[in-house]
Amino acid sequence: METLRILGTGSFVPPKILTNNDLVDMGLDTSDEWIFKRTGVRERRMADPGVNTSDLGFEAASSALEMAQLTPDDIDLIILATITPDTCCPSAANWLQAKLNAPRAITFDISAACSGFIFGLNVAEQYLKNRTCRHVLVVAAEVMTRTLNWKDRTTCILWGDGAGAAVLALDTQGPEILSTHIHTDGANGQDLLLPGGGSKTTPISHASVDKGLHHLNMIEASLSFRVAVRYFMDSIKEAADSNGVDIADIAWFVPHQANIRMFQYISKSMGILFEKFYMTVSRYGNISSASCAIALDEAVRDGSIQPGDLVCLPVFGGGLTWGSALIRW
Repeated sequence: METLRILGTGSFVPPKILTNNDLVDMGLDTSDEWIFKRTGVRERRMADPGVNTSDLGFEAASSALEMAQLTPDDIDLIILATITPDTCCPSAANWLQAKLNAPRAITFDISAACSGFIFGLNVAEQYLKNRTCRHVLVVAAEVMTRTLNWKDRTTCILWGDGAGAAVLALDTQGPEILSTHIHTDGANGQDLLLPGGGSKTTPISHASVDKGLHHLNMIEASLSFRVAVRYFMDSIKEAADSNGVDIADIAWFVPHQANIRMFQYISKSMGILFEKFYMTVSRYGNISSASCAIALDEAVRDGSIQPGDLVCLPVFGGGLTWGSALIRW
């Protein structure tokens, strides 16, 4: 019987590295030790001027298609998860479709912040299971460094740029997505937001820029930490319970790469070996929707994930949004 499968994964990060010491050299009141102790970040990647979200997505998508042994013409649907699209109109997915030369594909963006990749998998699942599409390309891509106030050390130290992708189909072979779970809490959406650029602040004005409305804003860090930890743990439990799986039997947890301290706390609280968390945050920082997708691809390609492994992908992001996927590799 055909079930939901991953045929290929891919990822891409820009070559430019921005280290913690580089931020200090830029005049930020911080240090490598201060940043690493609080976040686990040593460096992040930064897209060059003129390189946009769809460009990063193109590289990740091309890699995923190559692993899947498919061509762009095989793709029926492209879902691009992002909060930093090339343009408000058309969507970043449209730009990506043109760059891939995938004229058969229907395309659209989804916006679920750091949970975007799992939301994309969930949406793809619906199209595949109702037989509307045969092959779906899910891409998560962000250029977060263009949303930052480089004088605000509470936010600019966290974020980086990059893209991850997966090709999905109903098939009898390949890693099987056992379930996906998504949730939102719009009432608390103000806790992590990018207020500028929408209908509340258009047309863009000198006043909106001067007020910092076009920079990413976060609530008080300790509150954000507690909320995120709760939803990460809930998402792990939901994935395990929905499939009758003992959490101890999950080989890998490939989370949204928010903050290493969160997963040290979750590891201790849930009795999960910290070595089971596949972390890229020290090298890439937080790449919003793309973090989980990039980490998954790297874990596959470096051999960490082996056939038969149970893999859980828990995520949490602004919106508020959270969720998880459980995969049998």
